[in-house]
Order: sequence, then C-alpha cells, then structure tokens
Amino acid sequence: MEESQYTCALQRSVSVSPFLAKRVSQHREKFYPTSFTAKYNINKLVYFENLRTITEAIAREKQLKAGSRQKKIDLVNSMNPNWDDFFEVIQE
Repeated sequence: MEESQYTCALQRSVSVSPFLAKRVSQHREKFYPTSFTAKYNINKLVYFENLRTITEAIAREKQLKAGSRQKKIDLVNSMNPNWDDFFEVIQE
C-alpha cells in the first residue's frame, strides 16, 4: 500500500511530499539555505491536501501551479481565510 501523499502550499510555494511535517520543518529551518523558500522566508503552511497516490499529488501540484496567483489565493482563502499556519495541526 502506498503512503499518503500531500500537495501543500506555503505562502508562495506549491509542492508535493509524502512527509509533510518533515518537509515543512525543513522550510522553517532553512535546511536548504539557497532555496527559493529560504531566500524569501517562506515557511508558513497555509494549505494542504491529502491524496492517495503520488500520481494524484503530482497532478494536483501541476494543476495548482498552472493556475493564476489569484486562483491560489482564492483557494487558500476558501479553506483558511485567516491564513493560519497549519504546521501545529499536522504535528498532532
């Protein structure tokens, strides 16, 4: 059985990971200091989806990345209008 896969959005970044908490921790700790997220201090998890397969997660990531910035903002606003950081939620 394949592990759950997550498509997630930080403030200005969309990605896929099977280990969401670890991935967000790496962003928060600037594990890759020359990365886009480290350079622009992007470390707040504002949206995520739990998908069943890596194929679904990658397809959703591509769909989100292909959309306009406004569509991404609207998506986050529809699920998280205060743009709260979900990092503590995924730790539980």
